[in-house]
Amino acid sequence: MKKQRPVNLDLNTISFPPAAVASILHRVTGVAMFFALLFVIYAWATSVASIEGYNSVNSMMDAWYGKVISIGTLSALSYHIIGGIRHGVMDMGYWEELDSGNNSARIAMGMWVVLTIVLGVILW
Repeated sequence: MKKQRPVNLDLNTISFPPAAVASILHRVTGVAMFFALLFVIYAWATSVASIEGYNSVNSMMDAWYGKVISIGTLSALSYHIIGGIRHGVMDMGYWEELDSGNNSARIAMGMWVVLTIVLGVILW
C-alpha cells in the first residue's frame, strides 16, 4: 500500500495561520535582541570609556545606520514584549481557542507595526 504523502515539502506553498506566524516572530525577535544586545553593550562600553568614545557613539547614533539599528532594536524589543504578554495571557487560559488565538495574534502584529512606525517617526 503506497501512502499519498509528499516526499519533499515546498515550504513556499504552506500557509501558516496567524498564531503560528506570531509564535515564530516571537522567537525571531528574541534572537534578534540577543544580537542587538552585542551592539548595545559595545556602544555603552565605548561611551563610558572616554569623552572621545562618547562622541564617537553619539555621532554614530546620529547617522542613518545608527538610527536603523536603533529602530530595529526597539522594534524587536516591542514585538517581543507584546508577544510575551500575549503568551502570558494564553498561559492563564485565555485566547486558546482557534479563532481567539488567531485574532490575538493579528492584534499583536498590528500593534507591533503601529508601534514600530511611531518609534521610527520619533527616532528619525
